[in-house]
Amino acid sequence: MTTNDETQSTPENSGENKDPGAAPEAGDPIAAITAERDQLRDQLLRTAADFDNYRKRTRREIDEAKARGRDDAVKDILPVFDNLERAVAAADSAQTVASVVEGVKMVLKLFEDTAERMGLTRVKTVGERFDPAVHEALQQQETDAHPAGTILTEIVPGYKVGERLLRAAMVVVARKPAAKPTEGEAQAAAAADSSKHGA
Repeated sequence: MTTNDETQSTPENSGENKDPGAAPEAGDPIAAITAERDQLRDQLLRTAADFDNYRKRTRREIDEAKARGRDDAVKDILPVFDNLERAVAAADSAQTVASVVEGVKMVLKLFEDTAERMGLTRVKTVGERFDPAVHEALQQQETDAHPAGTILTEIVPGYKVGERLLRAAMVVVARKPAAKPTEGEAQAAAAADSSKHGA
């Protein structure tokens, strides 16, 4: 016969055989918070790994797209180089300069056609209003023949691909001539100059 002091411990009341991986008891808030923290940390680590993989994949795709675009551009221009080489070879045996010039013109026309297919356009210059977005003024020239700000001469052509500027056109721009002194102003200046010398 056993007494209260001799009560045997059982798995139910000792807690020694509890499963450590089991869900925390409803009455243990610290264990619940710890489990939620571990779950959120695991989700964060997975999200960070997914984002890093996405970033690497995107960078690789961008690099591949750039390479393909560059390869396509070079393939389009190769015939121009081929014809330039032929023109140089033919120049050695050409009978007249005119035939060489004609060959160079043909190569230039081929380049212009190729550039047009690629979306390359030349920036308009002479006679146009100066636009700092596509023009670079290397010099200003006084003139009454054109309004101030009009492009008089193109020094280096500019180019665009679509709406994107590749190179600004370098130009000479018209400037209003300096005002000439009136007759009275000229006489006053001459008198002032003579008085200085007389002194």
